[in-house]
Amino acid sequence: MAAGPLELWNHRSMQILVLLSLGLQLVLLVFAGIRRREALAVLGAGYILYKHIALAGGKDGKLLRRASFLMFVLGVVKYGERTWALKCSTLESIGTSVDTKPPAIHNHFHPQDEVTDEECHLRRAHSLFHICKRAIVDSSVVEEDSGLDEHTSKHSRRAIDGVELWTLMEIELSLMYDVLYTKAAVVHTFLGYLIRFISPLTAAASLVLFQLTPKDGHDRADVAITYVLLGGAVFMETTSLLNALASSWTFAFLSTTRWQWLRYTALCNKRWDKLRRADVWLHDLVKGRVAGNSRYKSRRWSYTIGQYNLLHFCTRPADTPLTSPLLGRLARALAPDEWWNRNHYSATVEMSGEIKICVAKYMGGLLGRGKFNTGMVRKKWGEDPLQSRGLYHKGILKDSLSLEFHEGIIIWHIATEVFLTKSERAKCVDAAPSVHGVRVLSDYMMFLLVERPYMLPGQPQKSFSRVAEREELANNLYDEYQNREYDELAPRLIYMARLAKELLEKERDGTTDSLELVLEVWMDFLIYASHKCSRESHAQKLNSGGELTTIVWLMAEHMYQAFVAEKYDMV
Repeated sequence: MAAGPLELWNHRSMQILVLLSLGLQLVLLVFAGIRRREALAVLGAGYILYKHIALAGGKDGKLLRRASFLMFVLGVVKYGERTWALKCSTLESIGTSVDTKPPAIHNHFHPQDEVTDEECHLRRAHSLFHICKRAIVDSSVVEEDSGLDEHTSKHSRRAIDGVELWTLMEIELSLMYDVLYTKAAVVHTFLGYLIRFISPLTAAASLVLFQLTPKDGHDRADVAITYVLLGGAVFMETTSLLNALASSWTFAFLSTTRWQWLRYTALCNKRWDKLRRADVWLHDLVKGRVAGNSRYKSRRWSYTIGQYNLLHFCTRPADTPLTSPLLGRLARALAPDEWWNRNHYSATVEMSGEIKICVAKYMGGLLGRGKFNTGMVRKKWGEDPLQSRGLYHKGILKDSLSLEFHEGIIIWHIATEVFLTKSERAKCVDAAPSVHGVRVLSDYMMFLLVERPYMLPGQPQKSFSRVAEREELANNLYDEYQNREYDELAPRLIYMARLAKELLEKERDGTTDSLELVLEVWMDFLIYASHKCSRESHAQKLNSGGELTTIVWLMAEHMYQAFVAEKYDMV
């Protein structure tokens, strides 16, 4: 009895592994979106056919050799396509394609009467995707050379006016993810579609050839496994073809094809729309989606941003064997305290629509005043909010802008907490949205400093926890350090207290609305960080869900293009 499984493995190990591979690939095909690994199943079917050839001769062997050869060639093509996709997914290759292809490759917007808002957003994102591609490779976008038609230009400007702009940016970043981390850039080309059409025909031809071959003398288990593999290959290749044809990338391909008859047949007659709707319905059915649960949410940013509050960290209870969870003690035993502090005391929060609108309006104001263009911030972080209020002169407010960026985040973060604690304006009910926005952005920038320092300009801090040399609440910090000139042990706290005191004094004497000033400074922090982050960091973060700074950076690129288009219309 004990030898049964071992004997089965010795005689059927290859067949078992190939069947297991096929099963896993079917799971990926159904539940993992664009991730597909059909090449291994194709080669597996070819291998099993090859084993039959050794036992066959004459005419029977000839049919098997043909079937095996077809599957082998198909497998080689699949692996070659994957290698080609890896080559095309680098930033260098994307930059080359931007320079060699006409900028208007995705500049055709086709309004459809029966599409949903989600479909409309997806198609609009494709129509503006050339801006994202140029931005990710740090290539300047010159609007007068982009060939925008009148309809697209009007749409670009209209998208700025609402939260729709955020939706478009999220979808565009998902499209960039497709280009960088999937085979979309290869599949949705003429050669890619040709491979998709030929693949199921080749697999089906191999299945027919195997069916015509007499099975006398062949092991029944091998014959059954071969049928399963060939049938699975036909199913997967057919599904891959239908998914490719119904993809939104096919809409972009058809919109820019030189074959007018194909565009008319597929788009103008709405044949592609019918295929698309059928594909969406089938995906929703397979994945059990209900009404209102959009399939496009998986393509977007999660709407959540990280949060890290230093005062919350500093006022944490001391860890003892009685208060620290067992898992926490184990983690601290296996990892440095700094790693534990970063991850255990971080959190996430959903970004509200009010903050989105506020950030978009502030960016529009900066653009209108000429503070940045084509992704380049023209002034230092925090300078514009002070200048617009006449506060950019000697004093702690200006001095706080001369600090290194990481230092500025720490000082403004603590000063913000102190200011919100002692401010009377911040306690008003009507100030709640602004207070919420200030806290969210302040904690988010601190989160980037602690968890994602590579997303910020400047040199990362060696140890974030050194600023936390006190375990006092905001009031105690303010009372302790507001009148000190310098403290060797905590120079940042001196800066913090003086900055908070200045903000409170400006609020009390009515010089300015300090709460709105602090909010604009944090929005300036966010915009500055998004523009100074390297393109490589933006691209790498897409693989793990994206970051708010990436969306803000891309939004600035689009807003600048719409601004230039409107300016040219006025000339």
